Amino acid sequence: MNRSVNRTIKKMVDNKWIEIEDTVVQEKAVTIYVNSEELSTIVCSPWDLENMVIGFLCSEGILKDKSKLKVLTLDNEKGLAYVEIQGYETDISGKLFLKRYINPCCGRGRASFYYSSDAMICKIVDKTLTVSSDLIKKLSIELENNSGLFKETGGIHASGLADENGIFIFCEDVGRHNTLDKIYGKCFMEDINTENKIIVFSGRISSEILLKTAKMNVPIIISRSAPTELAIDLAEDLGITIVGFARDSRFNVYTHFERII
Repeated sequence: MNRSVNRTIKKMVDNKWIEIEDTVVQEKAVTIYVNSEELSTIVCSPWDLENMVIGFLCSEGILKDKSKLKVLTLDNEKGLAYVEIQGYETDISGKLFLKRYINPCCGRGRASFYYSSDAMICKIVDKTLTVSSDLIKKLSIELENNSGLFKETGGIHASGLADENGIFIFCEDVGRHNTLDKIYGKCFMEDINTENKIIVFSGRISSEILLKTAKMNVPIIISRSAPTELAIDLAEDLGITIVGFARDSRFNVYTHFERII
């Protein structure tokens, strides 16, 4: 499907208006129903929706066992996802889940930082993976080179799941957190082990991004942007190495420096 569309706009050039065709990225709202009950609405890019829905449910602790997933039906035109999960009503994470509206810029809009599901799911990441400075530079450049839609529109985020050989899963979305859910969903459905892997990320590492990384048991996240204070505090506690401002030949290491060789 087309991931961008053209729109006629007016542009100011040298104090004069000119009319041009501009390329903008697509965006839509998708409402998720689990066992016929409305769960959440996510604003996202309308591709890789199956992986995104699955990854979101895994990240929230609602879907833990692939055998419990009975049905996933997408109505792309109406922006609806219908999921049937065996035993969801009696699962404690389902009872503790807070319904909320998620937008692409601000994440969850939490009433308080920790949801009960986060406290239950997030464990300390104690993997011994190490990376070299050369690999950090290589992965940052690879993410940028793969981000053709960003170069075309300027309105998209990207994430990659990588190992020492490079990025092997690449996802794009208008929502930073959605890119990680798309990776998580693909790994969950295809039985791809995320331990001792690396997340390469285009945007700011917020607390939500850090928690999603922890839930995948990924020990290292590399971003071209900055982390927040809360993300750094969480990374220290959860055993995750944060590398920020990874651009060209420079980068900053904020937590667990011992993994960088």
